[in-house]
Amino acid sequence: MKYREFWRVFCADESGATAVEYGLILAGICIAVIAAVSGVGEAISALFIDVIVPALN
Repeated sequence: MKYREFWRVFCADESGATAVEYGLILAGICIAVIAAVSGVGEAISALFIDVIVPALN
């Protein structure tokens, strides 16, 4: 198989396109979850410092 023919067949092959699309969607969801959890974690930490620590003293 020549290089040009291989490249043409490779570009026309769509067998892995769905897996790549699902992978990109999953990556986007993971980034959103990490960002949300990070913000919630900081809020819980601030609440702990403001409420619980003075109660222990």
